[in-house]
Amino acid sequence: MLSENIKTIRKSKGLSQDELAIKLNVVRQTVSKWERGLSVPDSEMLISISEALETPVSTLLGENIEEPETNELKAISEKLEVINLQLAQRKERSRKLLRWFFFILCAVTVIIFAVIGFAGSPYLGWDFSDPEIAFAGTILHGFEWVFVRIAPLLLIGGIIGLIMTRRKE
Repeated sequence: MLSENIKTIRKSKGLSQDELAIKLNVVRQTVSKWERGLSVPDSEMLISISEALETPVSTLLGENIEEPETNELKAISEKLEVINLQLAQRKERSRKLLRWFFFILCAVTVIIFAVIGFAGSPYLGWDFSDPEIAFAGTILHGFEWVFVRIAPLLLIGGIIGLIMTRRKE
């Protein structure tokens, strides 16, 4: 029972036989003999083992130490699998949403550019002596001027975005 307890507690603490041997100032073979039940540590060494493993001597001598049940590990594994699946779904939704954004950006850019092209700047023939018409004409001209310069960049950025967010299989 002592041999099993030393081995179980050592493993639960994440120590190798070498590491425990270094803490106890003995050779690894000594720890191996204790764990195989080929020898028994004396009372002073038993106290040192309990200190090194941070566990009471009574636990080393008599109480059985249970290893983590495989059911617990299986439950943790299943939870991690669910979390990974949820993260993958969230990533896929984000990718699709971003792809739709780039598609709409390209479509709106082309539509506005076509409307501006077909309209042919009708404000150029307006009578700008009326302040309200002058203001509206200036706003339309400013929008057209800025949009015509920005539209190619928006279109190129949208196309690059569509390419980068396509599904890779």
